[in-house]
Amino acid sequence: MCYRQHVKSACQLLVLALPMLAFSALGQPLDIRIAFVGAPDSAAHHGALLGLDEAKVQGEFLGQRYSLAVLEPNLEATSNFTAFVVAAAPEILLRLAERFPSQPVFNVSQTADDLRADCHPNLLHVMASDEMRSKAIGQWQQANPEASEVTARAWHPAFEKYAATQLNKRFEQKYGFTMNDDAWSGWAAVKLLSDMIARSQTGDGATLLAAIRENLAFDGQKGMDLSFADTGQLRQPLLLVVGEKLIGEAPVRGIADVEDLDSLISTVCAK
Repeated sequence: MCYRQHVKSACQLLVLALPMLAFSALGQPLDIRIAFVGAPDSAAHHGALLGLDEAKVQGEFLGQRYSLAVLEPNLEATSNFTAFVVAAAPEILLRLAERFPSQPVFNVSQTADDLRADCHPNLLHVMASDEMRSKAIGQWQQANPEASEVTARAWHPAFEKYAATQLNKRFEQKYGFTMNDDAWSGWAAVKLLSDMIARSQTGDGATLLAAIRENLAFDGQKGMDLSFADTGQLRQPLLLVVGEKLIGEAPVRGIADVEDLDSLISTVCAK
């Protein structure tokens, strides 16, 4: 019975693996090539590599082989990738989204709201937006009028619930520093992509893009199902921090339903 966290994870993996055993035995491995566009020494790249490690373990059971290529932002990408994980300037994000409309392009570093407003169909913002952070802080201050100097983050190394402790520990043991927003976003992009590939058994970008948009089942170690809004923004809880002390979460209980992730985002496209 899958009642402990590590046992639960193993059981879930086994459930995913069973329907694929015949495929793995008789067919060729499915090669999944992911491009990381950005600096190789960035936190986002380290997060993506941790996600890759987990994808490779899962792929051994499911007949999938994963690789992550680093592309400098000034280099022209090719279409030989299942998806792009991007920690680069807005113009790079937009150029990739327009050039490769059938492949998921994950934004794991940029927070600007105007990138979300245009609602590019294949541009998926794992990084929390400026608007989300502002609304999270506003909810907290409404509930706690005396609060000041509160910041909102996608991730924090002191977060412990929902197996976050284990994720933080894996990251810090691997790299020697703590996981931040960029690192979590890089990890989450690769993790949610590989989870979807495990379920669909395809590396086709267009198929995966549609599935991610419509049938994402991923909690990001945040305790509830996350999904992408029409704007391409990943709906997700945020963590509220004063200094380096974790003080709460948004949506803020008593101000909004704690599961109402739309209370933190705009869901309407500008065009």
